[in-house]
Amino acid sequence: MNILIGLIIIAIGSFGQSSSYVPIKKIKDWSWESFWLVQGIFAWLVFPFAGSLLAVPAGGSLFELWQAGGALESAGYGMLWGVGGLTFGLSMRYLGIALGQSLALGTCSAFGTLIPALLKGEHLLKGDGLILLTGVSIALAGIAVIGYAGSLRSKNMSEEEKKKAVKDFALKKGLLIALLSGVMSACFALGLDSGKAIKEAALEKGVDALFAGLPVVLLVTLGGFITNAAYCLYQNIKNRTFNDYVSSSGQKWVNNLLFCTLAGLLWYSQFFGLEMGKSFLQSSPVLLAFSWCILMSLDILFSNVWGILLKEWKGSGKLTVTVLIFGLAVLVFSIVFPQL
Repeated sequence: MNILIGLIIIAIGSFGQSSSYVPIKKIKDWSWESFWLVQGIFAWLVFPFAGSLLAVPAGGSLFELWQAGGALESAGYGMLWGVGGLTFGLSMRYLGIALGQSLALGTCSAFGTLIPALLKGEHLLKGDGLILLTGVSIALAGIAVIGYAGSLRSKNMSEEEKKKAVKDFALKKGLLIALLSGVMSACFALGLDSGKAIKEAALEKGVDALFAGLPVVLLVTLGGFITNAAYCLYQNIKNRTFNDYVSSSGQKWVNNLLFCTLAGLLWYSQFFGLEMGKSFLQSSPVLLAFSWCILMSLDILFSNVWGILLKEWKGSGKLTVTVLIFGLAVLVFSIVFPQL
């Protein structure tokens, strides 16, 4: 029962993340770098900080927890993850929500699950390690099928239809960016793994296991914010778009701020849910190790549901949609497989 509860919590957080790019579509007259920075303030600073306070023991502080060890490593991996987060946004821009998230998160899923296992000395060709490797392989197979569906869509749609579904659609550029995003985004999982001493310190001080990992999440997102903020401010200077923050009318500025806040909250919900969900998976070491892959697979599943609802696949043809649904079914099976 605990395992089911944990998976449901992770799924709820995943649905939030997959929905986070919907509010961004409501932002008006701001350049990409401006809205990306503003939503990042909420996604990577405000809400992670608020969440981390739930793990501060009475009379203690975040700094005391961070002194347990691994804080610099977590923040460092966060800065590397920031490159992935930055290019992740660009992959949505060039490929759309469905295909962009599928490719980026798929790569992130594999690297973020297998690298921590290898660093721990896990043998991937026997026992639990083999189950982990097989589960990741099934997930990657599903992602490959979804990628194939994306290539079919590209072939079947006219340039006008592509631009209508995704304004800046560019398949080759988008593919390269999505793959880079996936590799670098896997550093988030490495950052969480580096901060285990901080989580253990919180547990020793009586913090509820539901919230003990949230101070580590803040460290990783803080590192990511530094990378993204530096790039966005550079783009503001290069493109002379600083006026975005002040030139909009009062109503439009409030509208953009509210949607950036909502996007940030929805994005953060995935890691809030991941850390809470993992506390229910302690009885299954394989599922615990596989939790990152589960989150990424669910992100892909829900992002493609949004892609269908937003008509990104409209005009793709029956074969393309059939291939897409098959790929999503394989992803769902990959989540169930380790428990079988």
